[in-house]
Amino acid sequence: MSSVATLAKKLDTQSMHCVRIVQWTDSHIFSEEKGKLLGLDTRHSFEAVLGRISKEELAPDFFLATGDLSQDASEESYRYIASKIGSLEKPTFWIPGNHDSPELMATTLKGDSIYPHKRILAGNWQIVLLDTSVPKKVYGNLSDDDLSLVEEAVSEYPELHLLVVMHHQPVNVGSNWLDNLGIKNAEELFKRVKSHENKVCFLWGHVHQDFNGESQGVQLISTPSTCVQFRPGSKDFSAGDESPGYRYLTLHEDGRVESLLHRIDDIEFTVDYSIKGY
Repeated sequence: MSSVATLAKKLDTQSMHCVRIVQWTDSHIFSEEKGKLLGLDTRHSFEAVLGRISKEELAPDFFLATGDLSQDASEESYRYIASKIGSLEKPTFWIPGNHDSPELMATTLKGDSIYPHKRILAGNWQIVLLDTSVPKKVYGNLSDDDLSLVEEAVSEYPELHLLVVMHHQPVNVGSNWLDNLGIKNAEELFKRVKSHENKVCFLWGHVHQDFNGESQGVQLISTPSTCVQFRPGSKDFSAGDESPGYRYLTLHEDGRVESLLHRIDDIEFTVDYSIKGY
């Protein structure tokens, strides 16, 4: 394996024929115990999501935490998150979002089944985790190092299907204000996977809404937040009325990605719709 060997991890899956993953994203945890985003207690909703995940009939092989884990990039918020996901008893892999501190995450989100690895080999799949965050900016961008990571993944394992995981969206999702806050050089990412011989899927968070699509032969999926949602199709910032959620993905041996969105509908969550930003 190449120079990224120290960032790669090979996992034995529970089934020879598929890889099972749970993705949760955009938890926006504050340092304060009762911190609220748009009036919603983000720790309360996060714990509700983790509680539901723990009851999945088929336990996942691992978890993906895809950015904006903290709202205030505080050490306290990351230590809280580490304490909660450490109890899930399955590997968790993370990437930063625009609200996060990658440096603090590296020192606090580790150990007890929490891993910093950016390439995962599991079954017939390779999963690559990218850092799309830009310091002090809300939009995303991919560094030359991350683009090289994708190139190496494609060249080293052409026989494996490829799941590329990121925080920011690589395509427009139909909300004007959000479409200005995606990955600025996303076309470079599409170029890097164009030659891949097997199936490719992009997975992300950031947009706080469900999105499914296809572009240039790549399957596209976004996952709602564990807290407040953004209204799909909105021209300007607007909170949605959908419940907190997470996504359960099954990566099949033949390259199919089976995706099921779960919502926490049995608990009441309060959102302040008068707030016009986050």
